[in-house]
Amino acid sequence: MSPFVSFTRAEWSELAHNTPLPLTDADVARVRGLGDPIDLVEVDQIYRPLSRLLTLHSEAVGALHQATSAFLGERASRTPFVIGIAGSVAVGKSTTARVLRELLARWPSSPRVELITTDGFLLPNAVLEERGLMSRKGFPESYDTRALREFIAAVKSGVSEVSAPVYSHITYDIVPDERAVVRHPDVLIVEGLNVLQPAAVRTSESPGLAVSDYFDVSIYVDAAPADARKWYIDRFLTFRSTAFAREDSYFRNYASLTDAEAVERASFIWDTINAPNLERNIEPTRSRATIILRKGRDHAVQSVHMRKL
Repeated sequence: MSPFVSFTRAEWSELAHNTPLPLTDADVARVRGLGDPIDLVEVDQIYRPLSRLLTLHSEAVGALHQATSAFLGERASRTPFVIGIAGSVAVGKSTTARVLRELLARWPSSPRVELITTDGFLLPNAVLEERGLMSRKGFPESYDTRALREFIAAVKSGVSEVSAPVYSHITYDIVPDERAVVRHPDVLIVEGLNVLQPAAVRTSESPGLAVSDYFDVSIYVDAAPADARKWYIDRFLTFRSTAFAREDSYFRNYASLTDAEAVERASFIWDTINAPNLERNIEPTRSRATIILRKGRDHAVQSVHMRKL
């Protein structure tokens, strides 16, 4: 017995026939992440029907809001529809989030779509070093979870303007005095490694809340750990001539590594940090998702699993 209904790639792509595809090859190239070979065919067959499904969910929540408001005699405005996207490092969840943002923003019912990554809620490096957590960056304890939870709660509560910290993957740290501002969106997408973590156990007088408690729909981007490891190493090799090569890069010393040295270093990082985090903290949250996108070795989605209603 499973709480999910499953679709093969072919079965899922059949659902796209009556849904318009508003993106072009140029749009896909703009949102594609490094190392993620997503193309217009993938967007057409996987993300086009997914965007329609998410829009149906959003519209249904809106209708429920109207009915509830009428019943209660209220005129409260509808709050944003929140989508959480989780998954391993290098699995392509950032690309998934950006593609969905582009697609959802083209639906008439959700013209204002905002995307926030949880990287901005990582503790600053100085704090991580003070707490001995630099080697556990990306683990749940390396985030300011309370600030993230309060941010999403404010957006979900209908606050007109909410801001979040900004993270730089070049300097590998929070950017001082810079904020990302979210202004009452129709849809908010929250993407990050640990967004499906359950709440910490609290007392009955002070119950805990999880970030995912504010999600209307959640998506887990899944792949075999061995495939994610290979994608991470391949991306690391590419970074030597791109992000690592920048003068202001935190990883500037990696730019001069040979292929063999880079593979060895990337493998060490994966095996000692990313793999344990995936095994202990990220993968166990997969079953909490509303939708699971399962990728094959070629990075393409091979099956879609949707929680039964």
